[in-house]
Amino acid sequence: MAALDFDAELMLRVREGDGASFGVLLDKHRSSVVHFLFRMVQNRAVAEELAQEVFLRVYRSRATYEPTAKFTTWLFRIATHLALNALRDGRHDRSQERLDDDSGDLPARQVSDGRPNVEHALLNEARLEEIRRAIAALPEKQRAAVLMHKYEEMEYSQIAKVLNCSESAVKSLLFRAYETLRARLAHLA
Repeated sequence: MAALDFDAELMLRVREGDGASFGVLLDKHRSSVVHFLFRMVQNRAVAEELAQEVFLRVYRSRATYEPTAKFTTWLFRIATHLALNALRDGRHDRSQERLDDDSGDLPARQVSDGRPNVEHALLNEARLEEIRRAIAALPEKQRAAVLMHKYEEMEYSQIAKVLNCSESAVKSLLFRAYETLRARLAHLA
C-alpha cells in the first residue's frame, strides 16, 4: 500500500483520540464539502445541515476508520450519499435559493476579469447563471460526477469510489453529462 496521505494520518490520530486532528480535518475540508453539497442540493441551509451530518458521521466512524482509500474519497462518498438521499427525500426547495445567492458566508463563484465594465460583468454573471442552471438540471449522479470532476478536480478513480461504480461508468456518466451540457450551452460558445 502506498504511503498514507496527510489527511488519512490525521484521521488515524482522531481514531486514537486526538480531537485536535479532527479540528484540522474539519477546518481543511468543511468549505469544499459545503460548496459541493450546495451545488448538489441548491439550498444553503440544507447544504450546511448536510455538511454537519457528514462530519458527524466522520467523527462517529473514527473507531472503525481504515485508510483503504484517500481520505477525501471517503469524505466525498459520505457527502454524495447524504446529498443524493436528501434529493430523493425532497428535503430541499429549489425555488428558495439560487446556486450562488449573495446571502450567507459562501463566496460566489465569479470569473476574474480585471475591472470589467458593468455590461461585461452582467453578461458574465448571466452566462455563469446559465451554466449553473444547466449543471443543476443534470440527473443527480451525472451532476455529482461533474461537480467532483470539474470543481473538486477529483480523478476518475476517486469519483468511481465515491459513487461506488467502475471508472468506465464514471467516464460514461461524464460523457453523457458533458454532451448534454454542450447541447444546452452551445449558444454560449
